[in-house]
Amino acid sequence: MFTYYSPVFRNIMQTCTLYTPLKRVAVKTEMEWGISHTEAQLLNASRAIVPSMRHDLYKGKAGRIGVIGGSFEYTGAPYFSAISALRVGCDLSHVFCPRDAAPVIKSYSPELIVHPVLDDGNALELIKPWLPRLHVLVIGPGLGRDPSILETVCDIIQFCRDEAEYGKQLVIDADGLFMVTQNPEIIRNYPRGVILTPNAIEFSRLAKSVLDKEWEPTPNPDPERVKALAVALGTNIVVLHKGAADVISDGVTVVTCVSGGSGRRCGGQGDLLSGSLGTFYCWAGLRTARDTSEQVLPFPPPIVAAYAAARLTRECNQRAVTKAGRSTLTTDMLEEIHSAFEALFEN
Repeated sequence: MFTYYSPVFRNIMQTCTLYTPLKRVAVKTEMEWGISHTEAQLLNASRAIVPSMRHDLYKGKAGRIGVIGGSFEYTGAPYFSAISALRVGCDLSHVFCPRDAAPVIKSYSPELIVHPVLDDGNALELIKPWLPRLHVLVIGPGLGRDPSILETVCDIIQFCRDEAEYGKQLVIDADGLFMVTQNPEIIRNYPRGVILTPNAIEFSRLAKSVLDKEWEPTPNPDPERVKALAVALGTNIVVLHKGAADVISDGVTVVTCVSGGSGRRCGGQGDLLSGSLGTFYCWAGLRTARDTSEQVLPFPPPIVAAYAAARLTRECNQRAVTKAGRSTLTTDMLEEIHSAFEALFEN
């Protein structure tokens, strides 16, 4: 299998390159394609995992996502993540949070199903009955670093690992990544698949914890470093390093997303990414379950899901900044999900 990546970070006119074990072959630049040839392939693969809206489907068939996060200080992050999952197109979105965060999160939207259980001494037992109903867990938005909460979340992940019928695909972001730096073994070789979504600082901390490497944070992710982290974490792990270009690797394949985006970075943007990724990851899994042919997608399904979420988030950001400039907030980006989704995946 070959690895492909586009080393385009400061200048979109740089040449994309196809790497094989034997030779390096130049291909057209992004400017010549409009986007890179591989980004075009990834975009087409992303469209292939989007389910059609058919009359014979019932509620839940297009995805049921659970967000594990929230805290007294951070109630916006789990809301942004859970509502983004819904806006992208999943049918049901749950939030599992501490009791004092629940009323605030509930007040943001009647669309979310909010469970005030995460700080309960019996949290795992209270969450267990819901796990079979969910396709993907998004872990970390607004979670905070309370040791007892992090221990509970580790217990949930371990339970999903040990009990096959409860196994879930995981998206881990924010303080969930801090949890991984403290205990990388909790996700190493996780059987159902994990996608990590670190920013530059979070990636640097993961590299120190997992690889014992002192890599300085950079807005221009190094594809080989992203690949190395994914390899070190074992099978079924994908790393999506957010940056000027988003770099995605499962330890074998490496791709980049350079399209869209802007210089505006607003708090909550990563939560939009994690929630939308939860939905795309669910859809990729459902598509794979429907058709086990190796030719279904030209890239591994988790790579496609990660690319789709990154591309959508960057498009939402670009559209929002066009209207609001420096004043752009994540709430502005949420309003762009529908139009951006239609333009990218349905037209």
